[in-house]
Amino acid sequence: MRISAVDAYSAYLFHQGTNYSSYRLFGAHLTSWKQQSSVRFCVWAPHARAVSVVGDFNGWDVKANPMEKAKQGIGIWVAYVPGLKENSTYKYAIETASGEVILKSDPYGFAAELRPNTASIVKNLHYQWHDKAWQKSRKDYDSYHNPMLIYEVHLGSWKRDAAGKVMTYRDIAEPLVQYVKEMHYTHVELMPLCEYPYDGSWGYQATGYFAATSRYGSPEDLMYLIDTLHKNKIGVILDWVPGHFCKDAHGLRHFDGEPLYESGNPILAENKDWDTMNFDYGRPEVQSFLISSACFWLEQFHLDGLRIDAVANMLYLDYGKKQGEWQANKYGGRENLEAVDFLRKLNTAVFKNIPQALMIAEESTSWPMVSGPADKGGLGFNYKWNMGWMNDMLRYMAMDPLFRKGSQNLITFSLYYAFAENFILPLSHDEVVHGKHSLLDKMPGDYWKKFAGLRAFYGYWMSHPGKKLLFMGGEFGQFIEWKFDDSLDWHLLDYPAHQEMQRYVKALNLFYNQHPEFWQVDYNWQGFNWISCDDNENSVISFYRKGVKPEDQTIVVCNFTPEIRRGYRIGVEEPGTYTVIFNSDDSEFGGSGEGNKKPVLSDPVACHGKEQSITLTLPPLAVLYIKFEKPKKRKTTKRKPKGSIKADSKESTDKAGLRKKTMRKISDK
Repeated sequence: MRISAVDAYSAYLFHQGTNYSSYRLFGAHLTSWKQQSSVRFCVWAPHARAVSVVGDFNGWDVKANPMEKAKQGIGIWVAYVPGLKENSTYKYAIETASGEVILKSDPYGFAAELRPNTASIVKNLHYQWHDKAWQKSRKDYDSYHNPMLIYEVHLGSWKRDAAGKVMTYRDIAEPLVQYVKEMHYTHVELMPLCEYPYDGSWGYQATGYFAATSRYGSPEDLMYLIDTLHKNKIGVILDWVPGHFCKDAHGLRHFDGEPLYESGNPILAENKDWDTMNFDYGRPEVQSFLISSACFWLEQFHLDGLRIDAVANMLYLDYGKKQGEWQANKYGGRENLEAVDFLRKLNTAVFKNIPQALMIAEESTSWPMVSGPADKGGLGFNYKWNMGWMNDMLRYMAMDPLFRKGSQNLITFSLYYAFAENFILPLSHDEVVHGKHSLLDKMPGDYWKKFAGLRAFYGYWMSHPGKKLLFMGGEFGQFIEWKFDDSLDWHLLDYPAHQEMQRYVKALNLFYNQHPEFWQVDYNWQGFNWISCDDNENSVISFYRKGVKPEDQTIVVCNFTPEIRRGYRIGVEEPGTYTVIFNSDDSEFGGSGEGNKKPVLSDPVACHGKEQSITLTLPPLAVLYIKFEKPKKRKTTKRKPKGSIKADSKESTDKAGLRKKTMRKISDK
C-alpha cells in the first residue's frame, strides 16, 4: 500500500479536515529509513509532553524509542524503528500535560491483538485480489433499478464449528457463500468488524477504526471472505459506527490526556445511554480520521457499501437525553449542526472517490432528505432504513387478527411517505433481541398460524416498494431470540415446518429477483398502484407492482386473517386472464393449499373504480401474486363469397357506386 510522506501538504489537509487517506500518513508503516528496513510510526497527540513507541520489540520500555514532533503540522509525532518486523505488537506511551504516562493503542493501527489483550500489531496489508470482474461490473451498476436483497450476518453466531468455536473469516467463506447463493440473496451485510473490546457490544463500540477485528483472523482473511463473495457475484456491506466510541482506557477517550476525538464539553462528549463517547464532528482532524476510515474500508477491503449506525444519535443534541442534560445549538434548536455538516462532507467525499458505493443511513426519525443530495440540502446518503414501516408492520403482525380491522392504517400509512426517500425495508438484528421475540414468535396464534402469519408478512414485505434486508435465522424461522455468543439453531431444519419456511423464503427471494416490477421502479408512484387499501373489515389489501415494461406487472393480494375468503372480488385494469403465480399458502410451504388453482377470467363488473374485476379465493393468512394475460386474438381468414365476380370494369365500378349511394339514401330516410 502506498504511504504518504510526513510533509506539509499531508499535514495541512489533515488539519483542514480534508485528508481522506490519512491512514497513509498515520499509523505503523513498513518503509525504508536511512537505507534500512524500518517501521515508521506516526500519531496525532497535540496535548502530549512526550510520546514514545513501546512494544514486544523493546520490552515495553518507555525510553527506548522516543518520538519526535514533526516540523510539519500541529501535534504530529514521528519515530522510525529500524529492523522491526511485521506482526510486532506496540502501543504509544503518552506523557500527558500533568506528567502521567498512559498507554494507548494506535487509532490508525491496521490490526490488533485478540481480546482481552489490547496492543496494536504492525501489519502490511497485502492481498492478491481476484474480484476484477466484480469491480468492473460495479462501474456501471445502478442499484436503484436493480434487485437488492440483503442478508444481515453476525459472523460470530451465524454458524460455529463442530466444537462450538467461532469460525474464522476463511473458514466461514465457503459455507456462507454457498448458502447465500442458494437462498438467492444479492448482498451480505456484516455487522461491525472494526476492532472492539467487548463481545456483548456486537461491535458497535469500537476502538480500532482501521483494524479488522482479530476474533475471526487477520485482515487478509477478511479480504479473502469479501473476495470470495465477490467472485460469486454477492455484494458486501459493512456496518460502520462513526457516532460514538467506547471508553476503554487503551482507546480514543482522552487520547493524549485531554479530550481529543470527543468534545471538550462533557455534555456534548458523553453518551450516557450507551456509556460511550460521542465524536467531536466540529474538529477537522476528527473529520479526516472518520472519512479516511470510511474510504479505507471501501478502497482497501473492496467493500460495496457502508451502513452507518445510529445516525439519529448524531443528528440530535438531545437524543437519549432528558431535559437539562443537553445544550441547544447556536440557533436554539436541537439539531447537531456540526454532525449535519460532517455527514454531508462524508458522503460527498465517498461518492467522489467511490461513485458506485452504497451509503446507507440507519436513521429512525423523520429528518428530511436523508437520501437527498448534499448539494441540494440533503444529508447525501443514497439509502435510508425505513424504520417507520418496520415498527408499524411488526406492531400490526403481532396483533390478534381479530383486532387488526381497527389498525388498517398500520399497513397503509407507509405509502404516504414511501417515495420521500430511497428506502430499505429492514428486518434486522435489533428486532429479535432484548425481549422482543424472534420474528416467528412475534406472530400470534398456534404453531401453524405463526408460520402462516410470518409467510404472509414476508410476502407483503417483498412486494412493498423499497429494497430488502433480513437478519440471519429469519429465513428458516429461528424460534428463540438471537444470541450473539452461540450459533443459530440450524438443527430446527430437521423439522418439516422450518424446512418449509426456508423453502418458502428461497422461492420468494427467487421470485423477487426474477420479477423487475418488484424492484425496478421502487421510488415513485409509477411502480405502485393501490387497488384497495380500505377493506379493514376483512383485513385485506390489494395493489399493483409495475416495472418499466407494460408486461412487467403483478397484482398482490394480502389476507391478514385466518379466514378463507371465497368469491372475493377485486378491480382490475384490463379484461383478460389472471393467474395466481405465487401463493404463500401453497402446501409445499406448509400452507393449507387453498387458492385459485386455475386461471380466472375477468368480468365486466365494476369494482374499486375499475370497469373489470375478478373473483378470487383468498387463503388464510396468505399473500397471492397474480399475473395478467391479455386474451389472444383469433386469426381470421377472408373468404370470397361463392359466385362473386370482380368489379374489374368501369361498368361494374359504376354499379357498385350506385349501390352505395342508394344505401346512404335509405339510411337517411
